[in-house]
Amino acid sequence: MKLIQLIYQFLWGDLFYLPLPGGQKAGVSLLVLLLIPTGIYFTIRTRFLPIRKFPEMLRLTVRKQNGQRHGLSGVQALIISTATRVGMGNLVGVVAAVSAGGAGAVFWMWVTAIIGSSTAFIEAVLAQLHKQKDPLYGGYRGGPAYYIDSYVNKKRTKKRKSIIAVLFALSGLLCWCGISQVISNSVSSSFFSAFRIPPLYTTVVLVALAAVIVLQKNATVKVLDILVPIMAGCYFIITLFIIFRHFTQIPAVFSRIIREAFGLRQVVAGGFGAVLMNGVKRGLFSNEAGSGSAPCAAAAADAAHPVSAGLMQAFGVFIDTIVICSCTAMLMLLVPEEALAGLGGMELLQTAMNYHLGRFGVIFIAVTLWLFSFSTFIGILFYARSNVAYLFGDNWMSQTLYKILALVMLFIGGLATYTFVWDLGDIGIGLMTIFNLLILIPQSREAITALKDYENGTPVR
Repeated sequence: MKLIQLIYQFLWGDLFYLPLPGGQKAGVSLLVLLLIPTGIYFTIRTRFLPIRKFPEMLRLTVRKQNGQRHGLSGVQALIISTATRVGMGNLVGVVAAVSAGGAGAVFWMWVTAIIGSSTAFIEAVLAQLHKQKDPLYGGYRGGPAYYIDSYVNKKRTKKRKSIIAVLFALSGLLCWCGISQVISNSVSSSFFSAFRIPPLYTTVVLVALAAVIVLQKNATVKVLDILVPIMAGCYFIITLFIIFRHFTQIPAVFSRIIREAFGLRQVVAGGFGAVLMNGVKRGLFSNEAGSGSAPCAAAAADAAHPVSAGLMQAFGVFIDTIVICSCTAMLMLLVPEEALAGLGGMELLQTAMNYHLGRFGVIFIAVTLWLFSFSTFIGILFYARSNVAYLFGDNWMSQTLYKILALVMLFIGGLATYTFVWDLGDIGIGLMTIFNLLILIPQSREAITALKDYENGTPVR
């Protein structure tokens, strides 16, 4: 436990402090130190791709999908990655950011999403360039374990598995087991608060539904194709309804976000560090750019060009942070400040929804959290396919055993909270990010070359 806590603190704790005006300071964690400069670097290298290519992202998303015969369509890969991005971070994470950093934290989440889109683009293009045929599930598979292996073995005469790729794959499997427990714990807690349903009943139903889906060969993609657009769409529509009801307050809300993001009051009061770092950290945690998760879905797409898959994954970061996270922030910021004074966590969001929609709002948030969490679980097991195959080869035994392990963790998490496993999940995603970025930066020239080819209308070199 002490070793795990030490690693957790090294990855997620404040590594050092930046001095700020007014004698205050802002803590910077190792992962923020790695991801923010990386995102800025890729944004410059791609010539501000998230802004420059945004119309192209929209065009690729809404166009009719033709000729997809050997794998997932680009939209299906986007849906899978969105299923895991649009999860608890969009509810719990945003609430935590606003609770600790105020309205100004939302602005820094937006900034983080823009630079994170560039990182997500590079990851997805590399995953496409180094994808492989999947003999078990059909179509393609890939992700960081595969492009890391390709990069390392390119310089070897004798081919063998890369240690960094193996460590990434193991970290991913560790992370997704931890997330499985967090998912069921959050769902059972929210249903107990909203409906007084005992956690055991909620957990049994959750595990049974998940088992029916993930233990089938191709049910995962079919379920997410239906579930993700419905859940994200309903959440967006409810938010728009609430925004239209309070339309006259919108200018004041945006003014508050900008004012508190840079405001003199926050600097003088010693709160600017909390505003900045909470927005940045929660933005990074929510959109997952740089962690190496979403490329596992991007690799499965039967894309006409690797860059088209990359652009759609970059658009996924926009959906997650700019759209869904902003929805959550608006639900809270359109409530009078005095009505939420002293509240934090999910209690803050539930109180806000009760203010907007009464009892229906509280129930809606509980159901939404269930849907977000359930889709996240299905999505991470899709990710796990490629990592399990890289570590243990192409066999149904290893694939099924990992699914059973994840289902066991899902069951345990619904009944009790073990911070040991929660910390393991956080350590897993932290290690994934480090191992991914070690190769992502030097290998990024392949993705930049592919982008130039795409813009020039020439084949990938």
